Amino acid sequence: MELSLSTSPASPAVVLRRQASPLLHKQQQVLGVSFASALKPGGVLRFRSRLPLHRPITCSASPSTAEPSSEVKKKTLVRRNDVRNIAIVAHVDHGKTTLVDSMLRQAKVFRDNQVMQERIMDSNDLERERGITILSKNTSITYKNTKVNIIDTPGHSDFGGEVERVLNMVDGVLLVVDSVEGPMPQTRFVLKKALEFGHAVVVVVNKIDRPSARPEFVVNSTFELFIELNATDEQCDFQAIYASGIKGKAGLTPEDLAEDLGPLFEAIIRCVPGPNIEKDGALQMLATNIEYDEHKGRIAIGRLHAGALRKGMDVRVCTSEDSCRFARVSELFVYEKFYRVPTDTVEAGDICAVCGIDDIQIGETIADKVHGKPLPTIKVEEPTVKMSFSVNTSPFSGREGKYVTSRNLRDRLNRELERNLAMKVEDGETADTFIISGRGTLHITILIENMRREGYEFMVGPPKVINKRVNDKLLEPFEVATVEVPENHMGPVVELLGKRRGQMFDMQGVGSEGTVFLRYKIPTRGLLGLRNAILTASRGTAILNTVFDSYGPWAGDISTRDLGSLVAFEDGTSTSYALASAQERGQMFVGAGVDVYKSQIVGIHQRPGDLGLNICKKKAATNIRSNKDVTVVLDTPLTYSLDDCIEYIEEDELVEVTPLSIRMCKNPKMAKKGR
Repeated sequence: MELSLSTSPASPAVVLRRQASPLLHKQQQVLGVSFASALKPGGVLRFRSRLPLHRPITCSASPSTAEPSSEVKKKTLVRRNDVRNIAIVAHVDHGKTTLVDSMLRQAKVFRDNQVMQERIMDSNDLERERGITILSKNTSITYKNTKVNIIDTPGHSDFGGEVERVLNMVDGVLLVVDSVEGPMPQTRFVLKKALEFGHAVVVVVNKIDRPSARPEFVVNSTFELFIELNATDEQCDFQAIYASGIKGKAGLTPEDLAEDLGPLFEAIIRCVPGPNIEKDGALQMLATNIEYDEHKGRIAIGRLHAGALRKGMDVRVCTSEDSCRFARVSELFVYEKFYRVPTDTVEAGDICAVCGIDDIQIGETIADKVHGKPLPTIKVEEPTVKMSFSVNTSPFSGREGKYVTSRNLRDRLNRELERNLAMKVEDGETADTFIISGRGTLHITILIENMRREGYEFMVGPPKVINKRVNDKLLEPFEVATVEVPENHMGPVVELLGKRRGQMFDMQGVGSEGTVFLRYKIPTRGLLGLRNAILTASRGTAILNTVFDSYGPWAGDISTRDLGSLVAFEDGTSTSYALASAQERGQMFVGAGVDVYKSQIVGIHQRPGDLGLNICKKKAATNIRSNKDVTVVLDTPLTYSLDDCIEYIEEDELVEVTPLSIRMCKNPKMAKKGR
């Protein structure tokens, strides 16, 4: 393969031409790469690929008849062609789950008269409410006698641990990219992980029916991202598919979409290789996911790497070479269409679910009883944010919750660790306090919301970043923040990010929509409480996305909140008489007739510093008559969600979480220290 790069004085953009088969050239066309500064105008640079005439991906034209390039590996490894294992990865809201919906419908997974809800893979209540994917899920379809195992993954960077985990199970990924936004921070993260595993990548430019779609720019940007992440020549030669997930259409060019997703299915079969397996080897299966069933107990989900697994088989469960134990497989399931189907035997290369091993953990290997050896364990990136969970000590504790003791709290957090690899739990300063570390505030907030719905009652401290000390230098986590904001609101947003020690390294306008993309490198501390502030500054129009970048030197002090809190002066029930005068001091969180307790936060002060208020004061009942009763007009109180409360609180404040209420209060321990 030969590549030629050329520039001209009139146009500084560099043109990259791939010389391949005519059909391949017709589909991939020309890619523009923005590193013009590397060449002098008028110069021509020619260079040859490091690999001589490789044909790794002939998927654009026809399936390769050549043997897979695994001659270095053992001769016993064979390629299984009747199975494909793929993960669908993308940035949040780029249309992964909607695309899976269309794939399931067109593969005739459901009856024609069967009524199915939208985003069927988002089965969790919390996922459906928030419109996001939180947990990765398995399904499968059959296309032209080939079984395709599909894993839908989350798009938020906070749930990156889920993506890292499932990439062990697959041989290729569908990288879904929005036809307007192009590659975003999380696109970079998931692609980096997929390339590290050496997976084949099919790029799906989704939402191609949007009015301001710019497919050429998106493909070019994605190609630049591949080069930036040091992808191999084979991986850079990716197949681009243009699709509209919601309409269920796909094509090889943006202008010519087929009436169904046929081109996408063909690309999966041709571009993603079948699993490379050791068919006659000793049994090896890595437990990548854990589910729980009331009747069957713990269910381990993973891909069989070698050998065959049978129902009733005795196996060895290994964590490392030294620590192994024996168990028996009671039931075995494979994924067919949208359901788990019982089976007697599973061959290497397929994804299956195993029952009967009660104490199995994620990352352990189910191996042959005699000759079994463990596979490498799953490694995920370290957490960057921590929060403290403690027993509820407010005067209202025990009124609404079912589980209120530290023992209940400890058991629930330990159960979460079994499934959530990216989370860590440590003991706090006291016996009833626990420190939870996660990938971001949303990661821990989802756990809080789930516990609240299960009947737990507890208190949560403000989020703090996890710093490191290397060579006596204090390092803190930095993230790349991408803000999409209309041009007329850009000023306040830039000012806000500047105050929080953000450094802008890229700015670009986007087409006719009048929006601007800003890219910042900003300390994670600066992002705490930023989402609400940025919505206020842009009048609700800005979209903020962040992804962890690296650890860097301490950036200095950051002021996250300018205003103080209004704090209740005594226990009691709020009255409209007292609230009428209290609302002149700031915005209130409570209305009339609400029970409050001393040191509860009842509003936002309009100035810096906290202010104690008596909102339970009643009008004096005297015999002095007024000419007429004054009608009290109260402002509508602010309603803060759990996410808003966690963003709002500062060092000396706590959020009280119960199944029915979310309140904020001053931390009594911090108040004593202050005296």
